[in-house]
Amino acid sequence: MIQFRLTIMKPKKINLVAADMGYGHQRAAYPLLDLSAGEIISINNYKGISDWEREYWVKSLRSYEKISRLKKVPVIGGLVFAIMDAFQKIQPAYPHRDLSEPTTQQKYFYKVVRKGLGRGLVESLNSSGLPFVTTFFVAAYIAEYHDYQGDIYCIICDTDASRAWAPLEPKMSRVKFLLPSEKVRERFLMYGVKPENIIVSGFPLPKENVGPDRQILINDIASRVKVLDQSGLYQDKYRSLLEAITPGFSRKHDFPLTITYAVGGAGAQKEIGVTIMNRLARDIRANKMDLNLVAGNRPEVRDYFAAEMKKAGFKKGQGVSIIYNEDKIAYFRKFNECLHDTDILWTKPSELSFYCALGLPIIISSPVGSQEDFNRDWLLSIGAGVDSLDPEYVNEWLPDMLDSGRLARAAMDGFLNAEQMGAYNIEKIIDGK
Repeated sequence: MIQFRLTIMKPKKINLVAADMGYGHQRAAYPLLDLSAGEIISINNYKGISDWEREYWVKSLRSYEKISRLKKVPVIGGLVFAIMDAFQKIQPAYPHRDLSEPTTQQKYFYKVVRKGLGRGLVESLNSSGLPFVTTFFVAAYIAEYHDYQGDIYCIICDTDASRAWAPLEPKMSRVKFLLPSEKVRERFLMYGVKPENIIVSGFPLPKENVGPDRQILINDIASRVKVLDQSGLYQDKYRSLLEAITPGFSRKHDFPLTITYAVGGAGAQKEIGVTIMNRLARDIRANKMDLNLVAGNRPEVRDYFAAEMKKAGFKKGQGVSIIYNEDKIAYFRKFNECLHDTDILWTKPSELSFYCALGLPIIISSPVGSQEDFNRDWLLSIGAGVDSLDPEYVNEWLPDMLDSGRLARAAMDGFLNAEQMGAYNIEKIIDGK
């Protein structure tokens, strides 16, 4: 059984349910831990789970991770991944049309739910009477099909969602969906979800990086813009805006600039982090840059980074750090802490795309899957992200981006155009405020 707990002196308001698969579902759940008395219940490894259920989830996770890593294998890897991705593909948003017809993927999941997937969990939670809040669409299926007695909420973890995230029979469903934006609201209307079950809350960001009055966030971005805009071009042009957000704003910048490179839950694209380290080694050794290599909770990625650091001659405390903890919740906490000093977040466009709202410019690695294609498009559309150029030449193109003020602008565009108060909004919604 995997159940994560924190010591938080608050009464339990919700049953918080996620999938222990990758990082996305649990990262979205993490900011709500204070509502669940510090507990995230894993749909794929809960107390009392049957052997067949556990085996089903283990096989599903292994298959996904294997295919994700296969994607970089020429020809065959891309073909296998494309076949899998076709089952969860998000259709184009235009023209507006009826997209309520269930998909093959959805029918498959409902078949397993009817077999009894998650029934034991629902039965164990029913007596609580608390809202069932999940970041995983299959858990929402499970709660409704097995007649959970309380309210059911499903948090959407990407900037758009496939048909699988909506119920099989949306007009008959009582599941309430907490969406990151108005754009996704239009999508769920096309899926046939009743308007009264669609709530635009914003994606839940970590409260320790926002604060109830956003002061933590504002302090972070004030120092970040100075580092990102080393020529002062952006600050000179938008001084009135910066002073309105952070009174007493000063143009003086500090070194070093800090890049955080985050690997996905399947461990894909870890080689890019090593390329960044090697190509920026001169600036790192000169104390002009620091680099965080995020291994998450995967020991094999941590060991890979550690071996490459040693090969490059970097010792602990010499400008390159590995962000790792075997416990996911402890990892999330450590990652969120490092973001206070991060100036650039470099990652594939996963759920971390929403972290641009913290005033973090995103350098976008290649998307993995249909939902990440949409996340990338969203980042580019609001100006908060820039596509990565060839990492082999990062030592040439990154300074140009910094000199032009492009990354300072991306930081402010994310801060201004993306929702920051999602976790607080969700709490108000659940409290009925």
